[in-house]
Amino acid sequence: MMGGNDQQAYDRGTSLFSPDGRIYQVEYAREAVSRGAPSLGVRTAEGIVFVAMSRASSTLMEAESIEKLHKLDDHLGTASAGHVADARQLIDLARRQAQGNRLRYGEPIGVETLTKFVTDHIQENTQRGGTRPYGAALLIGGIENGEPRLFAADPSGTPNEWKATVIGGGRQDIQGVLEEEWEEDLSLDEGVELGVRALAAHEDEFVPADLAVATVTDDEGYRTVPEPEVTEAFEAAGITGDEEDDAADSDAADEDDAADDEE
Repeated sequence: MMGGNDQQAYDRGTSLFSPDGRIYQVEYAREAVSRGAPSLGVRTAEGIVFVAMSRASSTLMEAESIEKLHKLDDHLGTASAGHVADARQLIDLARRQAQGNRLRYGEPIGVETLTKFVTDHIQENTQRGGTRPYGAALLIGGIENGEPRLFAADPSGTPNEWKATVIGGGRQDIQGVLEEEWEEDLSLDEGVELGVRALAAHEDEFVPADLAVATVTDDEGYRTVPEPEVTEAFEAAGITGDEEDDAADSDAADEDDAADDEE
């Protein structure tokens, strides 16, 4: 059994394996991701859906400054969770690679090719001195040869392809809903509704303004879904936001007061 001093030595080494085959800094980076707000991706028959919790931490914060979903190219998008600054570095790297591929070869980069380029870079930071692992995870999704594809990249640099998955906090609850309700022939709208329901399994009090939603299709490419359409998805999913509940309670109270006055 390792003593406390021995374990601390392996904690400090970014590229050192512990005797039981663990890299503690990578595990800590995964923990940083799990403490972030959740972001999920859903592959549908029509394209990719991204849904992310992007609630402002203060009423004084501009909600538009919270960026969880990003366009990488016309046919590619990404969702992030974890340390925002780390995620932005990886997103900028992915954008440069996507644009460089268009300039060199005159064609869009493949979803899998871009994902593996990013994860190779992430993995290098787990075995090189003087650096630390990225404290962020990404979902990279888009259209490749007319087919939607969705990949996840975690702080270890492992690329996995998914039909639907989530990164960030509440993973167990949200993933459970995705595994239970995902179907091969989902439409794009149904994918958005599924994403909203899945997030509700972890966070039961939120409103459409608390979410960022984007889609990637063969026809329209990357598209940010406006709030009115997100509200429609809320209603279709059978979810009522807490602000709407408060408004309903307030209206009911006003009606009761009016009735008392009449009596």
